Amino acid sequence: MNLPRIVITGVGLTAPNGNSLPEFRKCLLEGVAGIGWLDVRYMGKLLAGVCHFDALRHQKKKEVRVGTRAGSISIWCAHEAIADSGLLFETFPKDRVGIYIGCTEHGNVETENEIYAISKFNYDTKYWSHYHNPRTVANNPAGEASLNLGITGPAYTIGAACAAGNLGLIHASQMLRLGEVDLAVCGGVSESIHTFGIFAGFKSQGALATHDVPAKASRPFDRARNGIVVSEGGCLYTLERLDDAKARGARIYGEIAGYGVNSDASDYVLPNPVRQAECIRKSLQNAGLAPSAIHIVNTHATATTLGDIQECEAIRAVFGEGCPDTYINNTKSFIGHCMGAAGALELAGNLPSFDDLVVHPTINVDDLDPACALPGLVLNAPAKAGRVDTILNNSFGMLGINSTLIVKRFVA
Repeated sequence: MNLPRIVITGVGLTAPNGNSLPEFRKCLLEGVAGIGWLDVRYMGKLLAGVCHFDALRHQKKKEVRVGTRAGSISIWCAHEAIADSGLLFETFPKDRVGIYIGCTEHGNVETENEIYAISKFNYDTKYWSHYHNPRTVANNPAGEASLNLGITGPAYTIGAACAAGNLGLIHASQMLRLGEVDLAVCGGVSESIHTFGIFAGFKSQGALATHDVPAKASRPFDRARNGIVVSEGGCLYTLERLDDAKARGARIYGEIAGYGVNSDASDYVLPNPVRQAECIRKSLQNAGLAPSAIHIVNTHATATTLGDIQECEAIRAVFGEGCPDTYINNTKSFIGHCMGAAGALELAGNLPSFDDLVVHPTINVDDLDPACALPGLVLNAPAKAGRVDTILNNSFGMLGINSTLIVKRFVA
């Protein structure tokens, strides 16, 4: 069956170390991390990745006040992606645009804030905000973007834990191929740093990173790694069918080549390397590619002791020793774990490799854990590749949801 080819035509993002793809990429190549200290309610100063975009570029003050942080991130990224695509959005039929945004969790921030606010008034609910319900519904990030941009097509979020960023693109590709929409705004967002619950949860699991130097706190694969740095962020793309993109002369970043999605069905938190390997193989089969045809593998590794090892086991099982042209890197070492936005941001950071043939490194690896040693692992400094035609992006999440997305160099 000849399915329509789906291509990436625009990228909009905000990360702890950049508010555009050029700025983000520059930091990845120069080893600039975006981790700092954040004052977290009830817990004090903790390490976190904080974004610094200007929400008022695309929103009024009242919209920011009434809406959510995840909504502002979505609106920023959507506007920036559409502008980057070069599409004449003003005249584009808004009912033919779909918004598909992956999100790890939503609503915790607003509920925590409201409980804290009414605690000052003896928990009298008359002080509870009447905006609470629309702020906390699961479709809020996509819904706020729809309201802001006047998009009347389908707009909803996809809950897939930390695999959600990839799932946003995967689902969008499917909807475009089905003819449900003609333009998809898709990817992932996260507001996680604004809820103390996620910090408390990781701390109770012994999985929250600590380090005296913030920029060195997120250290996947390093023997001294000690947990996750929680971060906010977002990355949305414009996806189109190739024929539509060509018809308007769009610049094309890359083509969706294949994907895999599966579930571990084995544990609430602990990943399953066998299922992860199956997900990677499924994406390769879907793309019609052999492991040796992949040039960059962006790992999900979050800098937890066991999680990094198990993903390395999965990668080793698929790629083995017979893939001399495959480079392996990690983006969380720069920005921490952006949860639902992680997969989408990490893909974006590697897309420029199609043009410059440079693979950004994993930083903060001072003492490589032997259990994480992999052929082609790029550490602490960029690597120059002979060719970059394919990028494989791993994103795995709690409750055993796995996603792998493959993007290839566009060839007409």
